[in-house]
Amino acid sequence: MKYQYILFDADETLFSFDNFAGIKRLMARYDTPFTQDDFDIYQKYNKALWLRYQQHEIDAEHLQVERFVALAKQVGVSPQQLNDEFLDTMVEICEPLPGAIDLLNVLKGKATLGIITNGLARMQHKRIEHTGLEGRFACLVISEEFGVPKPNVAIFEHAFDILGNPDKSKILMVGDTLSSDIVGGQNAGIDTCWLQHPNVPLFDDIQPTYHITHLHQLQTLLLNAE
Repeated sequence: MKYQYILFDADETLFSFDNFAGIKRLMARYDTPFTQDDFDIYQKYNKALWLRYQQHEIDAEHLQVERFVALAKQVGVSPQQLNDEFLDTMVEICEPLPGAIDLLNVLKGKATLGIITNGLARMQHKRIEHTGLEGRFACLVISEEFGVPKPNVAIFEHAFDILGNPDKSKILMVGDTLSSDIVGGQNAGIDTCWLQHPNVPLFDDIQPTYHITHLHQLQTLLLNAE
């Protein structure tokens, strides 16, 4: 195989991340309905906070608390408590994306695998355990623990250090988010593979090395890349 080191994003690349289902289940515990319209309002603010986090304007702790201020007020608990309960709920409903387990099984013994994620540490550690994927990855780099999020080159270089600083031509970054996974990988000098989900457009100024819509395609790509 051309690529001997495969770095994955976590959320919506290896694992499902259904925000709406998670918050809806969480709010049901407080006998509070949560509609699609409610989610749209939440998500607009949540996405803005994540963008600010990627741009180093806020830290992970601020993000986690701030996004639940309004909902926490509705149910009469602290934003921190609601955030903690949300993270645990997202672990409970987490499932690998279709094709993820097959892909990891095929790559076992053929490539060294790692994860670089902007996801939150409490959830990422638990969901890897929950999905039975412990021991599959030579490195698990979480921005909250490292202190710098993707697309910053430093978090990629940290992963490279853990892997023994291999030849960059043998490293591939796989992710679903152009602005962090693909731009970050490009800035770090490695090839990239974008996992495009439905209704997510490709931006003309961001061109990944490879472009797939399903992880089964990545399996074929990796085994045939020269």
